Amino acid sequence: MVKLSVIVPFYNVRTYASDTLRSLRANACEDFEFVLVDDASTDGTADVLLRAQGEIPGVVLRRHEQNQGLATARNTGLDAAGGQYVTFLDGDDWLAPGYCAELVAAMDRLGCDFLRTDHVQCHGKSRTVARVPHGLRDVPMDPRDAILPVGRTTSVDYPYAWAGVYHRRLVERGLIHFTDGLRTAEDRPWIWRLHREAESFAAVGLLGVFYRRGVSSSLTQIGDIRQLDFIRAFDQVLDETARDPEADALMPKAVRTYCALISHHLATISKFEPAVARGLLDMGAAALHRMPQDILKETIDAMDADRSARLRRLRRRPFAAARAAA
Repeated sequence: MVKLSVIVPFYNVRTYASDTLRSLRANACEDFEFVLVDDASTDGTADVLLRAQGEIPGVVLRRHEQNQGLATARNTGLDAAGGQYVTFLDGDDWLAPGYCAELVAAMDRLGCDFLRTDHVQCHGKSRTVARVPHGLRDVPMDPRDAILPVGRTTSVDYPYAWAGVYHRRLVERGLIHFTDGLRTAEDRPWIWRLHREAESFAAVGLLGVFYRRGVSSSLTQIGDIRQLDFIRAFDQVLDETARDPEADALMPKAVRTYCALISHHLATISKFEPAVARGLLDMGAAALHRMPQDILKETIDAMDADRSARLRRLRRRPFAAARAAA
């Protein structure tokens, strides 16, 4: 049986794909596979992946005929993966040599449903280590216990799918597939579902994923309508959390995180195209009205002055107009 499947979606990243593939080659092992998913690239990325199929051991290649987005591309990879363990990488990032073997050893040692790892953020020549916001290391525990407290950054606020590794039993339970069609924030419902429904996890001090920031083609750098999918993503978080047996305890955390994301986008609204900016205001106001109003009021009152002011202004936006635009 394949021990580890590394799922790597690619879309128009020809400039960076060679670095990514070189790092996979440096992690090759006879019982590892690399599931490469070309999400209908138009810039020559597909040719780079075809060459890699003959040069890197364990490559499994899949291609979409139409661009479907990161969430669906990852699901295509999951459906093709055969490993006992599964991890992810984005097509413009890279891995340290030997990192995959360290992931497998940690999973074998700890026996958890999933592990979360640190990573390195790369912006030009700058390097910054980003840590899992979870103090205990190498200690298996219930992932529900890492959702709260409400007012502190916790493991559900560290959503990066590639910063971890996941046991096949989670694939079989349907816990690590993504919501098809989400074009951004696809990892938010995903990380919340993992923490609510998986049985065990641990944070480990491995440092081998290099996350390239500031890439011009990344959705984090593009101000078009796809950015607003964070609203649909967090509506899903709230809907699923509301059905949880511990909804009373968990919902304030979900609402606070949703509000923080809305406020963040409001603070950077100038980067959006005008029509998208209007959509953010209308859809954001509608989202606030959909939230439990008692929890929303407590959340806004507890935030810092700038975020509270932005959210109060948005909350006063006429609801009828917001509902019609949503």
